[in-house]
Amino acid sequence: MSDSVRLHLVPVRQRDAKAFVAAWHRHHRPPAGSVFCIGAADDAGVLRAVAMVGRPVARLYDNGQTLEVTRTATDGVRNANSLLYGAAWRAAKALGYSRLITYTQEGESGASLRGAGWRVIAQRPPRRGWDCPSRPRTSNGNDLVARSLWEAPAPS
Repeated sequence: MSDSVRLHLVPVRQRDAKAFVAAWHRHHRPPAGSVFCIGAADDAGVLRAVAMVGRPVARLYDNGQTLEVTRTATDGVRNANSLLYGAAWRAAKALGYSRLITYTQEGESGASLRGAGWRVIAQRPPRRGWDCPSRPRTSNGNDLVARSLWEAPAPS
């Protein structure tokens, strides 16, 4: 990809964001839903990246004031994730939320998050998965993988 690609933010419908994630995300399927989705398009109007923001997956964080970036995906264009993480935080604050979180898996650098001013607030050890005898579930592909919990900068 060329370094000279200029990106701008665009609104994205949930169904279009899910289709983009299904086509471009390295290891996850699209999340079930979202509160809002945003995209990054090039000067020709081609969608190059998306972010899906929803209620936190962990019940502990689902307090009505916190949202989670549940998925981002790009076609490889540079700086798109940083653009989207920054925009997601601005949009969440504009909607009245006071906190935005996300996770990275072990082996992911988090450079896009650091570029947008986010910080690691916790390390999560690998978990065995969500399957249990009382509620059988299939693997989502992220079992037994350590994760880092990130938080957007404090509201100004």
